[in-house]
Amino acid sequence: MAVLKCRSQRGPIRKVERRGPESRLAGPGVIGRARTWRESRPPPGSQSPIPGCPGAAVMFVSDFRKEFYEVVQSQRVLLFVASDVDALCACKILQFRYFVLINCGANVDLLDILQPDEEAVFFVCDTHRPVNVVNVYNDTQIKLLIKQDDDLEVPAYEDIFRDEEEDEEHSGNESDEGSEPSEKRTRLEEEIAERTLKRRQRREWEARRKDILFDYEQYEYHGTSAAMVMFDLAWLMSKDLSDMLWWAIVGLTDQWVQDKITQVKYVTDVGVLQRHVSRHSHRHEDEEHALSVDCARISFEYDLRLVLYQHWSLHDSLCNTCYTAARFKLWSLHGQKRLQEFLADVGLPLKQVKQKFQSMDVSLKENLREMIEESANKFGMKDMRVQTFSVHFGFKHKFLASDVVFATMSLMESPEDGSGTDSFTQALDSLSRGNLDKLYRGLELAKQQLRATQQTIASCLCTNLVVSQGPFLYCSLTEGTPDVVLFSKPASLSLLSRHLLKSFVCSTKNRRCKLLPLVMAAPLSAEQGTVTMVGIPPETDSSDRKNFFGRAFEKAAEGTNSRALHNHFDLSVMELKAEDRSKFLDALVTLLS
Repeated sequence: MAVLKCRSQRGPIRKVERRGPESRLAGPGVIGRARTWRESRPPPGSQSPIPGCPGAAVMFVSDFRKEFYEVVQSQRVLLFVASDVDALCACKILQFRYFVLINCGANVDLLDILQPDEEAVFFVCDTHRPVNVVNVYNDTQIKLLIKQDDDLEVPAYEDIFRDEEEDEEHSGNESDEGSEPSEKRTRLEEEIAERTLKRRQRREWEARRKDILFDYEQYEYHGTSAAMVMFDLAWLMSKDLSDMLWWAIVGLTDQWVQDKITQVKYVTDVGVLQRHVSRHSHRHEDEEHALSVDCARISFEYDLRLVLYQHWSLHDSLCNTCYTAARFKLWSLHGQKRLQEFLADVGLPLKQVKQKFQSMDVSLKENLREMIEESANKFGMKDMRVQTFSVHFGFKHKFLASDVVFATMSLMESPEDGSGTDSFTQALDSLSRGNLDKLYRGLELAKQQLRATQQTIASCLCTNLVVSQGPFLYCSLTEGTPDVVLFSKPASLSLLSRHLLKSFVCSTKNRRCKLLPLVMAAPLSAEQGTVTMVGIPPETDSSDRKNFFGRAFEKAAEGTNSRALHNHFDLSVMELKAEDRSKFLDALVTLLS
Protein backbone atom coordinates (compact mmCIF):
# COMPACT_ATOMS: atom_id res chain seq x y z
CA MET A 1 0.00 0.00 0.00
CA ALA A 2 1.36 3.44 -0.93
CA VAL A 3 0.58 6.45 1.25
CA LEU A 4 1.19 9.81 -0.39
CA LYS A 5 2.63 12.65 1.66
CA CYS A 6 2.69 16.35 0.97
CA ARG A 7 5.65 17.94 -0.79
CA SER A 8 6.92 21.40 -1.61
CA GLN A 9 5.71 22.94 -4.83
CA ARG A 10 8.87 22.76 -6.88
CA GLY A 11 11.09 19.95 -5.61
CA PRO A 12 12.15 17.67 -8.44
CA ILE A 13 12.64 14.48 -6.42
CA ARG A 14 10.27 11.98 -4.91
CA LYS A 15 11.30 9.83 -1.98
CA VAL A 16 9.86 6.33 -2.00
CA GLU A 17 10.46 4.53 1.28
CA ARG A 18 9.96 0.80 1.22
CA ARG A 19 9.78 -1.43 4.26
CA GLY A 20 8.87 -5.05 3.77
CA PRO A 21 5.79 -5.53 1.60
CA GLU A 22 4.56 -2.00 2.28
CA SER A 23 5.91 1.20 0.76
CA ARG A 24 5.56 4.90 1.36
CA LEU A 25 5.94 7.71 -1.11
CA ALA A 26 7.10 10.80 0.71
CA GLY A 27 7.51 14.41 -0.31
CA PRO A 28 10.69 15.33 -2.12
CA GLY A 29 14.02 16.32 -0.75
CA VAL A 30 15.64 18.87 -2.98
CA ILE A 31 19.23 17.72 -3.00
CA GLY A 32 20.21 21.10 -4.37
CA ARG A 33 22.29 22.80 -7.00
CA ALA A 34 25.32 21.25 -8.56
CA ARG A 35 28.61 21.77 -6.78
CA THR A 36 32.14 20.98 -7.72
CA TRP A 37 34.76 19.73 -5.27
CA ARG A 38 37.01 22.77 -5.31
CA GLU A 39 39.47 21.60 -2.71
CA SER A 40 42.41 19.41 -3.59
CA ARG A 41 42.09 17.00 -0.68
CA PRO A 42 40.64 13.54 -1.39
CA PRO A 43 36.96 12.90 -0.62
CA PRO A 44 36.17 10.94 2.54
CA GLY A 45 36.62 7.23 2.02
CA SER A 46 38.39 7.70 -1.29
CA GLN A 47 41.08 5.43 -2.62
CA SER A 48 43.68 5.76 -5.26
CA PRO A 49 42.87 4.34 -8.66
CA ILE A 50 43.27 0.68 -9.47
CA PRO A 51 46.98 0.01 -10.04
CA GLY A 52 47.87 0.07 -13.71
CA CYS A 53 44.59 1.74 -14.63
CA PRO A 54 44.96 5.53 -14.41
CA GLY A 55 41.80 7.29 -13.38
CA ALA A 56 39.93 4.03 -12.79
CA ALA A 57 36.81 4.50 -10.71
CA VAL A 58 36.98 1.95 -7.90
CA MET A 59 33.52 2.78 -6.60
CA PHE A 60 31.66 1.74 -9.76
CA VAL A 61 29.55 -1.34 -9.07
CA SER A 62 30.78 -4.09 -11.38
CA ASP A 63 28.70 -6.99 -10.03
CA PHE A 64 25.20 -5.58 -9.63
CA ARG A 65 23.86 -8.72 -7.99
CA LYS A 66 26.52 -9.11 -5.27
CA GLU A 67 27.43 -5.50 -4.67
CA PHE A 68 23.93 -4.03 -4.93
CA TYR A 69 21.02 -6.47 -4.78
CA GLU A 70 22.39 -8.82 -2.09
CA VAL A 71 23.54 -5.85 0.00
CA VAL A 72 20.19 -4.09 0.11
CA GLN A 73 17.63 -6.86 -0.29
CA SER A 74 17.20 -7.41 3.47
CA GLN A 75 17.62 -3.77 4.43
CA ARG A 76 15.42 -0.72 4.60
CA VAL A 77 15.61 1.59 1.59
CA LEU A 78 14.86 5.23 0.83
CA LEU A 79 14.32 5.71 -2.89
CA PHE A 80 14.86 9.12 -4.55
CA VAL A 81 13.33 9.35 -8.02
CA ALA A 82 13.71 12.29 -10.41
CA SER A 83 10.68 13.62 -12.28
CA ASP A 84 11.31 12.12 -15.69
CA VAL A 85 9.87 9.14 -17.56
CA ASP A 86 13.12 7.13 -17.63
CA ALA A 87 13.40 7.43 -13.83
CA LEU A 88 9.77 6.31 -13.38
CA CYS A 89 10.42 3.23 -15.52
CA ALA A 90 13.53 2.36 -13.49
CA CYS A 91 11.51 2.86 -10.29
CA LYS A 92 8.86 0.41 -11.51
CA ILE A 93 11.56 -2.21 -12.13
CA LEU A 94 13.41 -1.61 -8.86
CA GLN A 95 12.00 -3.06 -5.64
CA PHE A 96 14.67 -2.51 -2.95
CA ARG A 97 15.92 -0.80 0.27
CA TYR A 98 18.81 1.50 1.47
CA PHE A 99 19.32 4.93 -0.22
CA VAL A 100 18.77 4.56 -3.95
CA LEU A 101 18.82 7.61 -6.23
CA ILE A 102 17.38 7.31 -9.73
CA ASN A 103 18.31 9.91 -12.36
CA CYS A 104 19.50 12.30 -9.68
CA GLY A 105 22.62 12.74 -7.61
CA ALA A 106 25.45 11.60 -9.87
CA ASN A 107 26.45 15.08 -11.02
CA VAL A 108 26.45 16.73 -7.57
CA ASP A 109 28.60 16.16 -4.48
CA LEU A 110 26.10 14.10 -2.50
CA LEU A 111 28.01 13.88 0.78
CA ASP A 112 28.65 17.62 0.88
CA ILE A 113 25.00 18.44 0.17
CA LEU A 114 23.22 15.77 2.23
CA GLN A 115 25.71 15.52 5.14
CA PRO A 116 24.61 11.91 5.87
CA ASP A 117 25.66 9.62 8.72
CA GLU A 118 28.83 7.66 8.11
CA GLU A 119 26.83 4.42 7.94
CA ALA A 120 24.62 5.65 5.10
CA VAL A 121 25.23 4.12 1.67
CA PHE A 122 23.92 5.65 -1.55
CA PHE A 123 23.38 3.61 -4.69
CA VAL A 124 23.15 6.05 -7.59
CA CYS A 125 21.62 5.04 -10.92
CA ASP A 126 21.74 8.26 -12.91
CA THR A 127 22.08 9.11 -16.60
CA HIS A 128 23.39 12.63 -15.95
CA ARG A 129 26.97 13.21 -17.00
CA PRO A 130 29.60 14.12 -16.08
CA VAL A 131 29.63 12.25 -12.79
CA ASN A 132 30.90 14.39 -9.92
CA VAL A 133 34.52 13.39 -9.21
CA VAL A 134 33.91 13.14 -5.44
CA ASN A 135 31.19 10.55 -6.10
CA VAL A 136 33.51 8.75 -8.49
CA TYR A 137 36.36 8.32 -5.99
CA ASN A 138 34.36 7.65 -2.82
CA ASP A 139 34.06 3.89 -2.46
CA THR A 140 32.57 3.70 1.04
CA GLN A 141 29.28 5.60 0.85
CA ILE A 142 28.70 6.21 -2.86
CA LYS A 143 28.07 3.26 -5.20
CA LEU A 144 27.47 4.15 -8.84
CA LEU A 145 25.14 1.89 -10.81
CA ILE A 146 26.45 2.99 -14.18
CA LYS A 147 27.32 0.94 -17.25
CA GLN A 148 31.07 0.72 -17.56
CA ASP A 149 30.93 0.84 -21.36
CA ASP A 150 29.64 4.44 -21.20
CA ASP A 151 32.36 6.88 -22.21
CA LEU A 152 32.79 8.59 -18.82
CA GLU A 153 36.22 10.20 -19.36
CA VAL A 154 36.77 10.57 -15.61
CA PRO A 155 40.04 12.37 -14.74
CA ALA A 156 42.76 10.31 -13.06
CA TYR A 157 42.73 10.33 -9.25
CA GLU A 158 46.19 11.85 -8.89
CA ASP A 159 45.24 14.73 -11.22
CA ILE A 160 42.35 15.79 -8.97
CA PHE A 161 43.22 14.85 -5.39
CA ARG A 162 46.35 14.88 -3.28
CA ASP A 163 46.82 14.23 0.44
CA GLU A 164 47.53 17.19 2.71
CA GLU A 165 51.23 17.31 3.41
CA GLU A 166 52.45 17.26 6.98
CA ASP A 167 53.77 20.50 8.39
CA GLU A 168 57.40 20.91 7.63
CA GLU A 169 59.75 20.84 10.52
CA HIS A 170 61.72 24.01 10.84
CA SER A 171 65.34 23.90 11.60
CA GLY A 172 64.66 26.29 14.48
CA ASN A 173 62.89 23.43 16.31
CA GLU A 174 65.98 21.32 16.22
CA SER A 175 68.91 21.74 18.49
CA ASP A 176 71.56 23.78 16.76
CA GLU A 177 74.02 23.55 19.58
CA GLY A 178 77.51 23.12 18.30
CA SER A 179 76.59 24.10 14.72
CA GLU A 180 78.63 26.66 12.98
CA PRO A 181 76.79 29.79 11.75
CA SER A 182 77.71 28.88 8.17
CA GLU A 183 76.06 25.42 8.54
CA LYS A 184 72.89 27.02 9.93
CA ARG A 185 72.71 29.41 6.99
CA THR A 186 73.23 26.55 4.51
CA ARG A 187 70.40 24.44 6.05
CA LEU A 188 68.08 27.41 6.16
CA GLU A 189 68.76 28.26 2.52
CA GLU A 190 68.11 24.63 1.52
CA GLU A 191 64.81 24.53 3.43
CA ILE A 192 63.67 27.83 1.91
CA ALA A 193 64.56 26.57 -1.57
CA GLU A 194 62.72 23.29 -0.94
CA ARG A 195 59.58 25.04 0.36
CA THR A 196 59.65 27.44 -2.60
CA LEU A 197 59.93 24.51 -5.02
CA LYS A 198 57.03 22.69 -3.34
CA ARG A 199 54.83 25.79 -3.42
CA ARG A 200 55.58 26.26 -7.13
CA GLN A 201 54.81 22.61 -7.84
CA ARG A 202 51.58 22.94 -5.84
CA ARG A 203 50.51 26.02 -7.85
CA GLU A 204 51.30 24.26 -11.11
CA TRP A 205 49.35 21.18 -10.01
CA GLU A 206 46.36 23.29 -8.96
CA ALA A 207 46.42 25.14 -12.29
CA ARG A 208 46.45 21.80 -14.17
CA ARG A 209 43.67 20.50 -11.91
CA LYS A 210 41.54 23.56 -12.66
CA ASP A 211 41.97 23.05 -16.41
CA ILE A 212 41.25 19.32 -16.16
CA LEU A 213 38.07 19.89 -14.13
CA PHE A 214 36.93 22.63 -16.50
CA ASP A 215 37.33 20.32 -19.52
CA TYR A 216 35.61 17.47 -17.67
CA GLU A 217 32.67 19.50 -16.33
CA GLN A 218 32.20 21.87 -19.26
CA TYR A 219 29.51 19.86 -21.04
CA GLU A 220 26.40 18.18 -19.73
CA TYR A 221 25.16 15.00 -21.43
CA HIS A 222 23.44 11.68 -20.73
CA GLY A 223 24.49 8.06 -20.46
CA THR A 224 22.64 4.75 -20.71
CA SER A 225 18.99 4.82 -19.66
CA ALA A 226 18.46 4.16 -15.93
CA ALA A 227 15.55 1.87 -16.80
CA MET A 228 17.87 -0.21 -19.01
CA VAL A 229 20.43 -0.46 -16.20
CA MET A 230 17.73 -1.67 -13.79
CA PHE A 231 16.44 -4.14 -16.37
CA ASP A 232 19.94 -5.55 -16.80
CA LEU A 233 19.99 -6.18 -13.04
CA ALA A 234 16.61 -7.95 -13.21
CA TRP A 235 17.85 -10.03 -16.15
CA LEU A 236 21.05 -11.06 -14.31
CA MET A 237 18.86 -12.38 -11.48
CA SER A 238 16.42 -14.10 -13.90
CA LYS A 239 13.64 -11.84 -12.63
CA ASP A 240 13.06 -10.00 -15.92
CA LEU A 241 9.32 -9.92 -16.53
CA SER A 242 7.71 -8.67 -19.74
CA ASP A 243 6.46 -5.57 -17.93
CA MET A 244 10.02 -4.76 -16.87
CA LEU A 245 11.26 -5.12 -20.44
CA TRP A 246 8.54 -2.76 -21.59
CA TRP A 247 9.52 -0.18 -18.95
CA ALA A 248 13.14 -0.41 -20.10
CA ILE A 249 11.96 0.25 -23.67
CA VAL A 250 9.91 3.27 -22.55
CA GLY A 251 12.90 4.60 -20.58
CA LEU A 252 15.14 4.43 -23.65
CA THR A 253 12.44 5.98 -25.84
CA ASP A 254 12.12 8.86 -23.37
CA GLN A 255 15.80 9.63 -23.91
CA TRP A 256 15.31 9.61 -27.69
CA VAL A 257 12.14 11.75 -27.60
CA GLN A 258 13.90 14.37 -25.48
CA ASP A 259 17.12 14.33 -27.58
CA LYS A 260 19.18 13.24 -24.59
CA ILE A 261 21.20 10.71 -26.58
CA THR A 262 22.58 10.52 -30.11
CA GLN A 263 20.88 8.57 -32.87
CA VAL A 264 23.79 6.10 -32.88
CA LYS A 265 23.39 5.46 -29.14
CA TYR A 266 19.62 5.03 -29.57
CA VAL A 267 19.97 2.51 -32.41
CA THR A 268 22.63 0.58 -30.46
CA ASP A 269 20.45 0.31 -27.35
CA VAL A 270 17.40 -0.58 -29.47
CA GLY A 271 19.45 -3.52 -30.77
CA VAL A 272 20.17 -4.64 -27.22
CA LEU A 273 16.49 -4.50 -26.25
CA GLN A 274 15.43 -6.15 -29.50
CA ARG A 275 17.41 -9.25 -28.50
CA HIS A 276 15.61 -9.29 -25.15
CA VAL A 277 12.26 -8.96 -26.95
CA SER A 278 13.11 -11.97 -29.14
CA ARG A 279 14.15 -13.98 -26.09
CA HIS A 280 10.89 -13.14 -24.29
CA SER A 281 8.84 -13.97 -27.38
CA HIS A 282 10.43 -17.42 -27.68
CA ARG A 283 10.11 -18.01 -23.95
CA HIS A 284 6.37 -17.35 -23.93
CA GLU A 285 5.31 -18.56 -27.36
CA ASP A 286 4.22 -21.98 -26.10
CA GLU A 287 2.71 -20.81 -22.82
CA GLU A 288 -1.07 -20.74 -22.45
CA HIS A 289 -1.21 -17.17 -21.15
CA ALA A 290 0.42 -15.90 -24.37
CA LEU A 291 -3.05 -15.47 -25.85
CA SER A 292 -4.90 -14.47 -22.69
CA VAL A 293 -6.73 -11.17 -22.41
CA ASP A 294 -4.20 -10.13 -19.76
CA CYS A 295 -1.00 -10.74 -21.71
CA ALA A 296 1.56 -8.15 -22.72
CA ARG A 297 3.05 -8.83 -26.17
CA ILE A 298 6.02 -6.66 -27.13
CA SER A 299 7.08 -6.29 -30.76
CA PHE A 300 9.92 -4.54 -32.56
CA GLU A 301 8.57 -2.21 -35.26
CA TYR A 302 9.86 0.07 -37.98
CA ASP A 303 7.08 2.60 -37.57
CA LEU A 304 6.13 6.12 -38.60
CA ARG A 305 7.71 9.09 -36.90
CA LEU A 306 4.29 10.57 -36.13
CA VAL A 307 3.23 11.28 -32.55
CA LEU A 308 0.20 9.41 -31.17
CA TYR A 309 -1.14 8.81 -34.70
CA GLN A 310 -2.82 5.51 -33.74
CA HIS A 311 -4.76 7.34 -30.99
CA TRP A 312 -5.44 10.51 -32.99
CA SER A 313 -6.29 11.43 -36.54
CA LEU A 314 -3.50 11.20 -39.10
CA HIS A 315 -4.01 14.86 -39.97
CA ASP A 316 -3.66 16.01 -36.33
CA SER A 317 -0.57 13.86 -35.92
CA LEU A 318 1.08 15.30 -39.04
CA CYS A 319 0.32 18.85 -37.89
CA ASN A 320 1.59 18.34 -34.33
CA THR A 321 4.67 16.21 -34.93
CA CYS A 322 7.76 18.39 -34.75
CA TYR A 323 9.53 16.53 -37.58
CA THR A 324 6.74 17.07 -40.13
CA ALA A 325 5.55 20.47 -38.88
CA ALA A 326 9.08 21.90 -39.14
CA ARG A 327 9.78 20.53 -42.61
CA PHE A 328 6.42 21.51 -44.05
CA LYS A 329 6.65 24.87 -42.20
CA LEU A 330 3.04 24.50 -41.17
CA TRP A 331 2.95 27.90 -39.48
CA SER A 332 2.75 29.44 -42.98
CA LEU A 333 0.09 29.26 -45.71
CA HIS A 334 2.69 27.79 -48.05
CA GLY A 335 3.33 25.05 -45.51
CA GLN A 336 -0.36 24.20 -45.24
CA LYS A 337 -0.48 23.94 -49.03
CA ARG A 338 2.51 21.59 -49.04
CA LEU A 339 0.76 19.36 -46.52
CA GLN A 340 -2.25 19.09 -48.84
CA GLU A 341 0.08 18.22 -51.72
CA PHE A 342 1.76 15.59 -49.58
CA LEU A 343 -1.55 13.94 -48.66
CA ALA A 344 -2.57 13.96 -52.32
CA ASP A 345 0.71 12.31 -53.27
CA VAL A 346 0.14 9.61 -50.65
CA GLY A 347 -3.35 9.11 -52.07
CA LEU A 348 -5.27 9.74 -48.85
CA PRO A 349 -8.63 11.55 -49.01
CA LEU A 350 -8.89 14.48 -46.59
CA LYS A 351 -12.06 13.00 -45.11
CA GLN A 352 -10.14 9.86 -44.14
CA VAL A 353 -7.09 11.53 -42.61
CA LYS A 354 -9.21 13.88 -40.47
CA GLN A 355 -11.11 11.11 -38.72
CA LYS A 356 -9.72 8.89 -35.97
CA PHE A 357 -7.03 6.55 -37.20
CA GLN A 358 -8.90 3.52 -35.90
CA SER A 359 -11.92 4.53 -38.03
CA MET A 360 -10.01 4.80 -41.31
CA ASP A 361 -10.75 2.33 -44.09
CA VAL A 362 -8.87 -0.89 -43.54
CA SER A 363 -7.78 -0.91 -47.19
CA LEU A 364 -6.03 2.45 -46.69
CA LYS A 365 -4.25 1.33 -43.53
CA GLU A 366 -2.81 -1.86 -45.03
CA ASN A 367 0.17 -0.25 -46.74
CA LEU A 368 -0.05 3.14 -45.07
CA ARG A 369 3.47 3.15 -43.61
CA GLU A 370 5.12 2.31 -46.93
CA MET A 371 2.98 4.84 -48.82
CA ILE A 372 3.75 7.66 -46.39
CA GLU A 373 7.46 6.84 -46.37
CA GLU A 374 7.63 6.87 -50.18
CA SER A 375 5.92 10.26 -50.43
CA ALA A 376 7.97 11.64 -47.51
CA ASN A 377 11.17 10.88 -49.43
CA LYS A 378 9.88 12.98 -52.34
CA PHE A 379 9.27 15.89 -49.94
CA GLY A 380 12.76 15.70 -48.44
CA MET A 381 11.85 13.79 -45.27
CA LYS A 382 14.26 10.87 -45.36
CA ASP A 383 13.70 9.74 -41.76
CA MET A 384 9.93 9.28 -41.68
CA ARG A 385 10.22 5.81 -40.17
CA VAL A 386 12.15 4.89 -37.04
CA GLN A 387 13.06 1.78 -35.09
CA THR A 388 10.78 1.41 -32.10
CA PHE A 389 8.65 -1.05 -30.13
CA SER A 390 4.97 -1.56 -29.49
CA VAL A 391 3.03 -3.44 -26.86
CA HIS A 392 -0.37 -5.16 -27.00
CA PHE A 393 -2.23 -5.45 -23.72
CA GLY A 394 -4.72 -8.21 -24.44
CA PHE A 395 -6.46 -7.98 -27.81
CA LYS A 396 -7.63 -4.38 -27.76
CA HIS A 397 -4.98 -2.03 -26.42
CA LYS A 398 -1.90 -1.24 -28.51
CA PHE A 399 0.67 1.45 -27.75
CA LEU A 400 3.93 2.54 -29.27
CA ALA A 401 6.72 3.28 -26.79
CA SER A 402 6.62 6.96 -27.75
CA ASP A 403 2.87 7.04 -27.01
CA VAL A 404 3.58 6.01 -23.43
CA VAL A 405 6.43 8.53 -23.10
CA PHE A 406 4.26 11.47 -24.13
CA ALA A 407 1.33 10.28 -21.99
CA THR A 408 3.45 9.75 -18.88
CA MET A 409 5.32 13.02 -19.32
CA SER A 410 2.04 14.92 -19.67
CA LEU A 411 0.62 13.33 -16.53
CA MET A 412 3.77 14.15 -14.57
CA GLU A 413 3.76 17.82 -15.55
CA SER A 414 0.02 18.36 -15.74
CA PRO A 415 -1.12 21.61 -14.09
CA GLU A 416 -4.54 20.02 -13.53
CA ASP A 417 -3.48 17.75 -10.66
CA GLY A 418 -2.33 20.59 -8.40
CA SER A 419 0.19 18.91 -6.12
CA GLY A 420 3.36 17.70 -7.79
CA THR A 421 3.18 14.53 -5.71
CA ASP A 422 -0.25 13.75 -7.15
CA SER A 423 1.09 14.19 -10.68
CA PHE A 424 4.06 11.97 -9.88
CA THR A 425 1.88 9.14 -8.57
CA GLN A 426 -0.54 9.45 -11.47
CA ALA A 427 2.36 9.16 -13.91
CA LEU A 428 3.89 6.23 -12.02
CA ASP A 429 0.56 4.38 -11.89
CA SER A 430 -0.05 4.91 -15.61
CA LEU A 431 2.90 2.62 -16.39
CA SER A 432 1.06 -0.38 -14.93
CA ARG A 433 -1.17 -2.27 -17.32
CA GLY A 434 -3.88 -2.39 -14.67
CA ASN A 435 -4.27 1.40 -14.93
CA LEU A 436 -4.95 1.85 -18.63
CA ASP A 437 -7.58 4.47 -17.84
CA LYS A 438 -4.81 6.71 -16.48
CA LEU A 439 -2.67 6.03 -19.52
CA TYR A 440 -5.52 7.03 -21.84
CA ARG A 441 -6.02 10.19 -19.79
CA GLY A 442 -2.33 10.88 -20.29
CA LEU A 443 -2.74 10.51 -24.04
CA GLU A 444 -5.46 13.17 -24.04
CA LEU A 445 -3.27 15.51 -22.00
CA ALA A 446 -0.40 14.82 -24.40
CA LYS A 447 -2.55 15.84 -27.37
CA GLN A 448 -3.37 19.10 -25.61
CA GLN A 449 0.32 19.67 -24.86
CA LEU A 450 1.41 18.92 -28.43
CA ARG A 451 -1.21 21.26 -29.91
CA ALA A 452 -0.14 24.02 -27.54
CA THR A 453 3.50 23.40 -28.44
CA GLN A 454 2.94 23.82 -32.18
CA GLN A 455 0.65 26.83 -31.70
CA THR A 456 3.29 28.49 -29.51
CA ILE A 457 6.01 27.73 -32.08
CA ALA A 458 3.87 29.25 -34.85
CA SER A 459 3.27 32.35 -32.72
CA CYS A 460 6.99 32.75 -31.90
CA LEU A 461 8.06 32.41 -35.53
CA CYS A 462 5.32 34.58 -37.04
CA THR A 463 5.94 37.42 -34.56
CA ASN A 464 9.75 37.13 -34.73
CA LEU A 465 10.15 36.38 -31.02
CA VAL A 466 13.29 34.34 -31.71
CA VAL A 467 16.13 36.87 -31.81
CA SER A 468 19.90 36.57 -32.05
CA GLN A 469 21.87 37.69 -29.00
CA GLY A 470 25.20 37.12 -30.72
CA PRO A 471 26.47 33.77 -29.43
CA PHE A 472 22.98 32.31 -28.99
CA LEU A 473 19.33 32.72 -29.97
CA TYR A 474 16.86 33.93 -27.36
CA CYS A 475 13.09 33.63 -27.01
CA SER A 476 10.90 34.66 -24.10
CA LEU A 477 7.29 33.75 -23.41
CA THR A 478 5.39 36.42 -21.51
CA GLU A 479 2.67 36.18 -18.91
CA GLY A 480 -0.67 36.05 -20.71
CA THR A 481 0.61 34.01 -23.66
CA PRO A 482 -1.97 31.32 -24.49
CA ASP A 483 -1.23 28.01 -22.74
CA VAL A 484 1.89 29.46 -21.09
CA VAL A 485 1.07 27.56 -17.90
CA LEU A 486 1.74 24.32 -19.80
CA PHE A 487 5.39 25.33 -20.24
CA SER A 488 6.30 26.26 -16.68
CA LYS A 489 7.69 22.78 -15.97
CA PRO A 490 11.21 21.80 -17.12
CA ALA A 491 10.46 18.83 -19.41
CA SER A 492 7.64 20.62 -21.24
CA LEU A 493 9.66 23.81 -21.68
CA SER A 494 12.73 21.86 -22.81
CA LEU A 495 10.66 19.98 -25.39
CA LEU A 496 9.09 23.22 -26.64
CA SER A 497 12.55 24.80 -26.89
CA ARG A 498 13.97 21.90 -28.89
CA HIS A 499 11.01 21.88 -31.27
CA LEU A 500 11.17 25.65 -31.64
CA LEU A 501 14.87 25.51 -32.49
CA LYS A 502 14.30 22.77 -35.09
CA SER A 503 11.49 24.81 -36.68
CA PHE A 504 13.56 28.00 -36.62
CA VAL A 505 16.47 26.25 -38.34
CA CYS A 506 14.08 25.06 -41.06
CA SER A 507 12.61 28.53 -41.53
CA THR A 508 15.60 30.89 -41.38
CA LYS A 509 17.83 31.71 -44.33
CA ASN A 510 20.60 33.00 -42.09
CA ARG A 511 23.31 30.34 -42.19
CA ARG A 512 24.97 31.57 -39.01
CA CYS A 513 21.73 31.42 -37.03
CA LYS A 514 21.24 27.78 -38.08
CA LEU A 515 24.33 26.91 -36.01
CA LEU A 516 23.39 28.78 -32.84
CA PRO A 517 22.04 27.33 -29.57
CA LEU A 518 18.83 28.61 -27.99
CA VAL A 519 18.03 30.08 -24.59
CA MET A 520 14.33 30.20 -23.74
CA ALA A 521 12.47 31.73 -20.81
CA ALA A 522 8.91 31.12 -19.58
CA PRO A 523 7.01 32.48 -16.55
CA LEU A 524 7.16 30.17 -13.54
CA SER A 525 5.45 32.00 -10.68
CA ALA A 526 3.80 35.40 -11.01
CA GLU A 527 3.55 35.69 -7.21
CA GLN A 528 7.26 35.11 -6.70
CA GLY A 529 8.31 36.88 -9.89
CA THR A 530 10.33 33.96 -11.24
CA VAL A 531 10.98 32.52 -14.68
CA THR A 532 12.36 29.19 -15.90
CA MET A 533 15.40 29.41 -18.17
CA VAL A 534 16.38 26.56 -20.49
CA GLY A 535 19.48 26.25 -22.67
CA ILE A 536 19.41 24.04 -25.79
CA PRO A 537 22.55 23.09 -27.78
CA PRO A 538 22.76 23.83 -31.53
CA GLU A 539 20.60 21.77 -33.89
CA THR A 540 23.05 20.03 -36.21
CA ASP A 541 23.14 16.59 -37.81
CA SER A 542 26.47 15.86 -36.13
CA SER A 543 25.30 17.00 -32.69
CA ASP A 544 26.71 14.91 -29.85
CA ARG A 545 23.86 16.10 -27.58
CA LYS A 546 26.34 17.75 -25.19
CA ASN A 547 25.05 20.90 -23.54
CA PHE A 548 27.38 23.67 -22.30
CA PHE A 549 24.66 25.87 -20.77
CA GLY A 550 24.78 24.29 -17.31
CA ARG A 551 28.22 25.69 -16.49
CA ALA A 552 27.52 28.91 -18.41
CA PHE A 553 24.29 29.54 -16.46
CA GLU A 554 26.08 28.96 -13.18
CA LYS A 555 28.95 31.36 -13.99
CA ALA A 556 26.63 34.08 -15.37
CA ALA A 557 24.44 33.92 -12.25
CA GLU A 558 27.43 34.01 -9.88
CA GLY A 559 29.11 36.85 -11.77
CA THR A 560 26.04 39.09 -11.57
CA ASN A 561 24.73 38.00 -8.16
CA SER A 562 21.50 36.99 -9.89
CA ARG A 563 19.00 35.27 -7.65
CA ALA A 564 19.02 31.90 -9.35
CA LEU A 565 18.23 28.36 -8.30
CA HIS A 566 19.37 25.13 -9.92
CA ASN A 567 16.33 23.26 -8.65
CA HIS A 568 16.66 20.45 -11.19
CA PHE A 569 19.34 17.92 -12.00
CA ASP A 570 19.54 19.06 -15.59
CA LEU A 571 21.85 21.99 -14.94
CA SER A 572 20.81 23.64 -18.20
CA VAL A 573 17.43 24.31 -16.54
CA MET A 574 17.41 27.15 -14.02
CA GLU A 575 14.93 29.23 -12.06
CA LEU A 576 15.66 32.97 -12.05
CA LYS A 577 14.14 36.14 -10.63
CA ALA A 578 12.51 37.95 -13.56
CA GLU A 579 14.03 41.29 -12.59
CA ASP A 580 17.54 39.76 -12.74
CA ARG A 581 17.03 38.39 -16.24
CA SER A 582 18.50 41.37 -18.10
CA LYS A 583 21.86 41.42 -16.29
CA PHE A 584 21.99 37.62 -16.38
CA LEU A 585 21.59 37.59 -20.18
CA ASP A 586 24.20 40.33 -20.59
CA ALA A 587 26.67 38.26 -18.58
CA LEU A 588 25.80 35.15 -20.59
CA VAL A 589 26.44 36.99 -23.87
CA THR A 590 29.83 38.19 -22.58
CA LEU A 591 30.74 34.75 -21.30
CA LEU A 592 29.91 32.94 -24.57
CA SER A 593 31.21 35.58 -26.99
